[in-house]
Amino acid sequence: MKKFLLLLVGLSLIPMSAFAHGPSPQKVVKEIVIKSEPAKVWSLVKDFAAIGKWHPDVVSVKTDTRPDAETGAELLHREVVLKNGNGFLEKLREVNDANMKVDYKMLESKESTIPVSNYRTVMQVKAGATAQESILTITARFYNKANSMEAPPGLDNPTANKAINELYDAAMLGLKKALEN
Repeated sequence: MKKFLLLLVGLSLIPMSAFAHGPSPQKVVKEIVIKSEPAKVWSLVKDFAAIGKWHPDVVSVKTDTRPDAETGAELLHREVVLKNGNGFLEKLREVNDANMKVDYKMLESKESTIPVSNYRTVMQVKAGATAQESILTITARFYNKANSMEAPPGLDNPTANKAINELYDAAMLGLKKALEN
């Protein structure tokens, strides 16, 4: 009986969080040097409606202002359609001119065919090695589309990471091309 009580006491000391498992958060970070002054790069990056001007996979962008479900504040939203037929709806969360940083979030909706959930992006422009160079960093944080550790193929972490990496690689090259020409 003493051994049983000792076992129960010992088990009660193990944090319950050790037994709780959720989906693994994913993160993609991309960085590129653009041969253009930071103010010019920032001007294009912060224009939430301009993604169609520089992202080579974007075929249409529609923007409007909507009440935010979380805060009730009016926020700018954009509906983006890609060449492959995928589309998504995003809301602009913040534009910080002082830090040249923009923050936006993909909304969970039927319009989103990108295989991720709880997706958030931060784009930041910093000065490069010379006055005519900028460093652009794009960071995404997200979960797989199933939002599960046991996600089926197509809704899993490798699929989510592949989709975001492809989207960001094209974004980086598109921004570089638009700003350096």
